[in-house]
Amino acid sequence: MTLAEKIIVKQVIVTLDMEGVLTPEIWIAVAEKTGIADLRKTTRDEPNYDKLMQGRLAILDQHGLKLSDIQKVIATLELLPGARAFMDSLRAQVQVIILSDTFEQFAAPFMRQLGMPTLLCHTLVVENDRIVNYKLRLPDQKREAVAAFKKLNYRVIAAGDSFNDTSMLKEADAGFLFHAPENIKAQFPQFVAVDEFDDLFGLISNAIHHVTETTT
Repeated sequence: MTLAEKIIVKQVIVTLDMEGVLTPEIWIAVAEKTGIADLRKTTRDEPNYDKLMQGRLAILDQHGLKLSDIQKVIATLELLPGARAFMDSLRAQVQVIILSDTFEQFAAPFMRQLGMPTLLCHTLVVENDRIVNYKLRLPDQKREAVAAFKKLNYRVIAAGDSFNDTSMLKEADAGFLFHAPENIKAQFPQFVAVDEFDDLFGLISNAIHHVTETTT
């Protein structure tokens, strides 16, 4: 075996949630635009994603809201203040992948604003502009993605804000809560929680140094 064959590469990837971390919550924005209060419920409130989505689909049907109506709202939204600078600084030192339970039909405007990072998300089933269902990339895709990266000998640092992020944070080598509500912080005290991009950048930078140190 040569020296090169003996070396195991342990690179670092950062995985981030999208909504609530880098962008506004899309469904809350739609709720505010339409006045439909029931659409304000997000993964911060409901840990069962299928229950949440089936409720959303029923509300859309009830009110006759189409995909194009939602896309028009999304087109008016901007990134959370500081998100682009944070992403640019982070991507200057490490690969960043966004793991989101949003849908490809929703996310494109935000990806352009963020400089087109890699996004893994789900897709909607649409018939004549009506959202009739959704298709998961796979169940618990955030955790599964992190586990897959680790099998490829990556160290993974993750950040998110909601119930659907916590399995990703647990699977990662280091996980942080960002912009998380109090109920999430209280239920998952094992994760350091911060609310400013500078603080998150510092946590991730320290974690990168730590996981790199442990592999040398």
